[in-house]
Amino acid sequence: MFDVGYSELLLIAIVTLLVVGPKELPNLLRKVGKWTAQARGMARHFRSGFDTMVREAEIDEMNRQWAAQNEAIMAGSKSYTPDPERDADLEAIADLPPPPASEPEAPPAKPKRTRAKKPPAVPPAP
Repeated sequence: MFDVGYSELLLIAIVTLLVVGPKELPNLLRKVGKWTAQARGMARHFRSGFDTMVREAEIDEMNRQWAAQNEAIMAGSKSYTPDPERDADLEAIADLPPPPASEPEAPPAKPKRTRAKKPPAVPPAP
């Protein structure tokens, strides 16, 4: 697609050195590095957002498949009687966010050492 060989890179470096000059070349390279970092950051942000959307779509599809299989299983069961009120409660429970992850217990704190106060060497004058 876009092929740049060593000879082309050498030519670009020489022309840049002649146009910009040796004194300003470090500043130019620093600016190019910052632009490259910003472009990579934006690409990473876009990719993570896209991955999140794909993951949510996959989860929705799995939930639909699960619901269809569950309905088929329940319809095949002789003891199952549809109850709209119970089904609404189950759907409300399914829409709740998951409980927060429990934090690991911290090890017990060590007791602090305290020094006993020394009595004054000379009793106070009356």
